[in-house]
Amino acid sequence: MHGSRWFQVALSAVPGLLLAGFGAVHPAALDAATAPSWTTLHIILLPVFPLLAAAQWFLLASAPLWLRWPGRLATFGFAAFYGGLDAVAGIAAGTVTEAQHGVTPEVGSLFEVGDLLGHIGAGCFLAATVLIIAATTARAGWRALPGAAFLLIASVSFLDSHIFWPHGVFTMIGVAIGMSLLQYAGSAVPGTPTAPARTWCRASQVR
Repeated sequence: MHGSRWFQVALSAVPGLLLAGFGAVHPAALDAATAPSWTTLHIILLPVFPLLAAAQWFLLASAPLWLRWPGRLATFGFAAFYGGLDAVAGIAAGTVTEAQHGVTPEVGSLFEVGDLLGHIGAGCFLAATVLIIAATTARAGWRALPGAAFLLIASVSFLDSHIFWPHGVFTMIGVAIGMSLLQYAGSAVPGTPTAPARTWCRASQVR
């Protein structure tokens, strides 16, 4: 079980680290020269951003119902609306810029819609983060504080950073650190039985 615990801690960091890596090669601006790579990168990112929602979903697994389901609703909102940003301001804007050989008013309109979707999605991410922190802190006490600090600061930064270098890259690294530390804190609560132990206890009670 110890190995499984460390695997879960490491897995919690993967989405943020992946996005930090993609952010390091993200074009700084969209123009005719960067349009092909802009479009290709956002096609690749389309299935990656929802991994952040999946990580939040699993961090809420041990939360009480009154925190778990609002939190998971927020993670769904993040995946839906931030995916819209990726599709509109990423794939669509890059495709139009390449076809028209430059940024046009139509591209500006796409960015307006994409920015709105992105702000809603990032707001949902922050809301889920607050509920994760509340649930983990109630369960693990002071052990949750380092992860809570990293994840909360990074989630606030995410409201306007996207994954652009350098702000967005460090934001995603902060998300990775915060999620892994919270996963560690939540799984290290003294006196919390492992899943096999709970099964054995129930079997003992039946006998």
